[in-house]
Amino acid sequence: MISARRKLLRAFAAGALLCASTAHGADDDVNGLPRAEWRAIERVISDQLAALREGDGKRAYAHAIPSLQAQFGDADGFMRMVREGYGALLTARYWEFLEGAVLDGVPVQPLRLVLPDNTVLVALYQLQRDGAVWRIAGCVLAPSTVKAA
Repeated sequence: MISARRKLLRAFAAGALLCASTAHGADDDVNGLPRAEWRAIERVISDQLAALREGDGKRAYAHAIPSLQAQFGDADGFMRMVREGYGALLTARYWEFLEGAVLDGVPVQPLRLVLPDNTVLVALYQLQRDGAVWRIAGCVLAPSTVKAA
């Protein structure tokens, strides 16, 4: 099942990169969620990225769902995992949100990353509601067919 989900996320990434962003009103439903929810999701991801880049493990760790927090034990373990497996999030020279979608009931927010060597990746964030807030439930890095200028 994990490999099927990864294949689905990779296919979504390829499709998302081909789609152009469209303007939506504040209350419009966009790919399964109101636009305000997508903005809230973008704020959570942006804050976690800022925390990661600042080395603020506690703040970055706080954005993860409780089961991920339990998996890594504490903020130090979480930061170690990010450095070892998700270094692109720390080193990207540019990033931008692409249009998200709800897949099998899970909001997936893609983020285009341009690395210092102009390699382009897509980070596919899976999100989950935790009461009134969104939390990050996972992230998959996928290659992109887009080339950086």
